[in-house]
Amino acid sequence: MQREEFINLMSNAKWFDLTQAMSIFTPPWPGEMPLQVQFFKRVTGSFIGGQGANGQLIEWSNNTGTHLVGQRAFHSGERAIADIPLADLCGEGVIVDISDAVSDYSLYTPEMITSRAEVKAGDILIINTGYHKYGWDQPDVYNDAAQGGIESKEFGFYLRHPGPAPEFFQWALDMKLKLIGVDCGCAEHPMNTNLRYMHTREFEKAEAKLQAMHGKTWDELFPQEEYYELTHITVPKAGLLLAESLGGQINELSNQRAWVMIQPVPFMEVESAWSRAVALQPPANLSADEFFAMMHSAEMLDMTLPFSVQTPQWANYIPLSINYTKRVGGQYFGLGRNNAHCRASFHLATHMDGEKHFHGGGRTIGETPLDYWIGPGAVADISDVVSDTSVYTPEMIEAVVDVQAGDILIIKTGYHKYGWNSPDSNEFRYMIRHPGPSPDFADWCLEKKIKWLGIDCVAMEHPMNTIQRVFHPKTFEEANQKLIDKFGKDWDEVYPLDKYYQDMHLNLFPKSVVHAENLGSALAHMQSGRYFIGCFVQKGMELASCWGRFVAFKE
Repeated sequence: MQREEFINLMSNAKWFDLTQAMSIFTPPWPGEMPLQVQFFKRVTGSFIGGQGANGQLIEWSNNTGTHLVGQRAFHSGERAIADIPLADLCGEGVIVDISDAVSDYSLYTPEMITSRAEVKAGDILIINTGYHKYGWDQPDVYNDAAQGGIESKEFGFYLRHPGPAPEFFQWALDMKLKLIGVDCGCAEHPMNTNLRYMHTREFEKAEAKLQAMHGKTWDELFPQEEYYELTHITVPKAGLLLAESLGGQINELSNQRAWVMIQPVPFMEVESAWSRAVALQPPANLSADEFFAMMHSAEMLDMTLPFSVQTPQWANYIPLSINYTKRVGGQYFGLGRNNAHCRASFHLATHMDGEKHFHGGGRTIGETPLDYWIGPGAVADISDVVSDTSVYTPEMIEAVVDVQAGDILIIKTGYHKYGWNSPDSNEFRYMIRHPGPSPDFADWCLEKKIKWLGIDCVAMEHPMNTIQRVFHPKTFEEANQKLIDKFGKDWDEVYPLDKYYQDMHLNLFPKSVVHAENLGSALAHMQSGRYFIGCFVQKGMELASCWGRFVAFKE
């Protein structure tokens, strides 16, 4: 298959977002930290007439919103999120709707699932229990019997959802399922978790229902030494991964097959991670078998740097810190879990700068639809024509790749090799001396209708068109002299500050042309050319920027 044919097929595939909106209002797993967002910078900054940025500091636990439960959640020696290859998180699968067969506290069985859709060995299985209707962002569910006449969303989502029957676990392993996703708060039955002990009244209701339906007490059907958090303890150790709190367009895929991708932030030190969950179905001119064969043979190139406490942050921003609040030596049956609270500003590791970062009236990351983040694109390798503090131009880009109207553009300067996780690590060159765009670059992006941009160094701006100019006067002198030698003009003649200070942010973000920074990893080996590109960023409703997974697909 030719590259352009592949890109067209990917562009015309039917994309479905299975991600729950993420917000400060999203309830965390009970007892864990909800998302907290603090602005520590506003656009009314102190430099150049108030042309600053919206900078956010967040605190969070990873089991809030749509997330991947990593193997380290219950097994400290297993793979970190960053060590799980994307191939283990993507594949052919089926979305099974059992919402008409389950109710509060009930059990679902393999038969319930297989009676509605074919489940194949090695599938990704997404279970639609219907309980995503209790998501914080969904309409109220009215019930005259409930207090206030409205169901408690959090109780429905976390405490009352159905869960797997005892025989489900072995069936899942026998089927060699790759991943199981659920549209509620947990892949366990809530009464096989610590919620049983936190909510004794809910447990009494669940047990009464179990006895009425199965004639057994809870501990007779689910001996706790065997079944307490069994899904998390046994299943991931066998290599079967779990995704929780799915939602979004899940109802549009009831009992249908699709290519499913769970794209987590590649966290190195933490047990679970926020994820963007998507599903694809074939375009109109391609059969399902042909489409799945194409996806099986397609190559996914992960351009995302690992997310770590070692990752350097943008100058004067807050680095990542991690505080473990739970360890696997827990109190219930000695089968606790690893859990961490995290704190960071966004401008570290591979991340997307959203419109709101510099444009107060712009969209947040979560308000930006999925189709904006995916599409045809070009990778431009200009690493052999740039150097410390040099300037790259549209002509340099167009000399190495065909950039088409509406493309996503990824620029490879080669400065990824100076990143923190490289044998050639040099933070000063990576952060302060990387090349940057010429004065006409932003206007060229608008003329080409560039969708969004990505860069393999710390900033899309030339560092001397940022506050780094003030922080590093010696480097500015070097850059200025380099500009004079090449163009015969000094910096302020070429880049008048009133127009070009943070040019790529201030002049493009109001026009919905944003960019990703700190790309790397597979990009190091990618050649100039055209690709289908996806940014799978967490759906943060209040977030001006956010981390994500950045992937290029080729035939």
